[in-house]
Amino acid sequence: MDASRVHPSLVSINAVSKAYRRGNQLVPVLEGISFSIAKGEFLALMGPSGSGKSTLLNLIAGIDSVDSGSIVIDGVDIATLTDSALAGWRAAHVGFIFQFYNLIPVLTAFENVELPLLLTSLSRRERREHVEAALSVVSLSDRQEHYPSQLSGGQQQRVAIARAVVTDPAILVADEPTGDLDRVSAEEILQLMAQLNSEFGKTIVMVTHDPRAAERAHIIRHLEKGVLNDVLS
Repeated sequence: MDASRVHPSLVSINAVSKAYRRGNQLVPVLEGISFSIAKGEFLALMGPSGSGKSTLLNLIAGIDSVDSGSIVIDGVDIATLTDSALAGWRAAHVGFIFQFYNLIPVLTAFENVELPLLLTSLSRRERREHVEAALSVVSLSDRQEHYPSQLSGGQQQRVAIARAVVTDPAILVADEPTGDLDRVSAEEILQLMAQLNSEFGKTIVMVTHDPRAAERAHIIRHLEKGVLNDVLS
């Protein structure tokens, strides 16, 4: 990794383990995972289905909780937060990019992007300014009044990315963000994510099966049966 890009750690994952119950059986998913993510890093998590990469992503995003160990993000041990405090922290600090966009079909692109801001104290004028800026970043200023059904898959994912960045979160988590796109659209989305990282300094953690997508990251970490195997940069 280029030493000029090194920044202090934003995320510190310490001896994290996680298991799920299947009937009477406890199935381990992650076992003693430890690593850090620097501020401004673009990290790809790879591994076969069932390796634990999506579980790890959900733990980093505060969607799920660890069984043991800790995850400290920007100085906050998120495992110690109450449910309500965690929800507030997540809304303010994490932007989500999903494989299937998760847009609300009855809302316009503008309204979908505005949704996270409705939980803030911003005025209507301030919300509009933030939404317009986010849509401009993803080159969809001319589509803000369109509904998801009127947009291509790539455009819908751009709206989803605008929604993810509109609150200026500390970290973006992306779960197979190109998995539902054709190759051209996927390349456009990856280019946009690289731009968010390089020009806007966004820290990105991306789960992907696609080696071409992973190549956009600075660091590739591989999980195999819940264990971190290696690091490529």
